This record gives sequence, structure tokens and C-alpha cells, in this order.
Amino acid sequence: MGEESIDSGKRNFLKAMVVISAGAAVAGVLKGVVQNIIPPSTGLTSFPELTLYYNGRPLQYSDIPPGKTGSGIYLFDYPLSSDPNFLLNISNDNKTPVQVEPMSVFIPATGGTFESPAGVGPDNSVVAFSAICQHLGCVPPIIHYYPAGSPAFPTYIHCNCHGSTYDPSKGAKVITGPTTHPLPATILKYEAASGNFSVVSMTGPTIYGKISDLTGGTPLPEGQTYTDVTVEPIEG
Repeated sequence: MGEESIDSGKRNFLKAMVVISAGAAVAGVLKGVVQNIIPPSTGLTSFPELTLYYNGRPLQYSDIPPGKTGSGIYLFDYPLSSDPNFLLNISNDNKTPVQVEPMSVFIPATGGTFESPAGVGPDNSVVAFSAICQHLGCVPPIIHYYPAGSPAFPTYIHCNCHGSTYDPSKGAKVITGPTTHPLPATILKYEAASGNFSVVSMTGPTIYGKISDLTGGTPLPEGQTYTDVTVEPIEG
């Protein structure tokens, strides 16, 4: 083989190495750009059991009295910090707690059902549900709970985005569309000895906008999640 052929082969080899190196560099840059544009999904591998806190201490039943507009309406995050939930003490027009029974809830979108848990607390009247509308993901205060005695939508969770309505005394089943999914139910636990409430899991449809309830957000501090009073109901 002549020297000219050897030199030509070396040049071609070097050119190929330059192209490969440049391609690898570009790929590395693009990977970094994509990671910055689309941050990696974070989350959990299982549902944590967390104590509900209010004003720096474990929340008690007396903190969530049954009643009219403005009382007994709380929000807390679960299972991740970007997932608001309603905490409700269901009552009637006389401000008397209403026992919430476990029940099968129909899912119009699939024709299936899921088991919604019973109420907890001294009167079995405290329940919790995702506060993200299952239609297009609207959040409080646009979606809101209206206790018994409210001028509009009494005893219902209603979303003013597009009019979806849910019944929290019946597993947050769909009352009016356009939603075709009930609200996911948040499972609570009550300890009579201490009076503390904990949140332990979720059931029903997946939280709106998620592939899984446990992904797409930041985990909460271990052991507790905080409740906050929501704004006043939006009438009409």
C-alpha cells in the first residue's frame, strides 16, 4: 500500500473522530437543555401517613366545626406539596354533623366504580377529597365547597370554571358535568385517644393532570402536613 493511501486513510479516520466527538458534544448540550426545559419528575414510591396540623399543633375536631359558610372548610396538601385537598366536616342545615357512610361511587367516564371511605371523627362526618377539578384541573377558590345553608350549591363542591358539581357526602360523586370523573377520595384516620387526624392514602380516579398520584411534585416534610382555612365561597 502506498504512502498516499495510508495518509488518506489517516485523514478519513481523523475526520470521522472529529464528527463523532462533535456529535457527542452536541448531544450532551441538547440533553442538558431538555433537562432544563422538562425537569425530572419527582415524587414518592408509596403513600405516606401524615398527621394533619393546624396553627402549629395537631388538628383537632374542634378546629373544624360543622356549620355554615366560612367554617369547617379547610385545605391541605397530599400526597405531594402541589396537591390541594378539601378537609370537610359534613353537616345539615341545623349545623348537626352528618355521618358519612362508605359507598361505591360510579365513574361515568369508564362505567366502573370505586369504594369511597366512611367519614371519620367523633361523628364520622369528616371527609377529604382532592380539590383539583376532574374536568380541566381548576383549583380553589374557583372550585369550592358550599356547606349546608349556603345560598348557592348547598352541601356540594362546585367548580365555577365550567360548572362541574360533586357531592362530598356521597363520595364526591358527579352531580353535574362536564366532568366525567368523581373527585379522588383522600383516606383519613382518626385516633380517639389523642383526637388527632392523619391522612394515609387516596382512592378513586387519579388526581387530574397526573400519570400517578405519587409523581409530578415535591414530597411533604415527613410526618405532618398543614391545613389552612380556605377563602369564602364564591356565590352564584
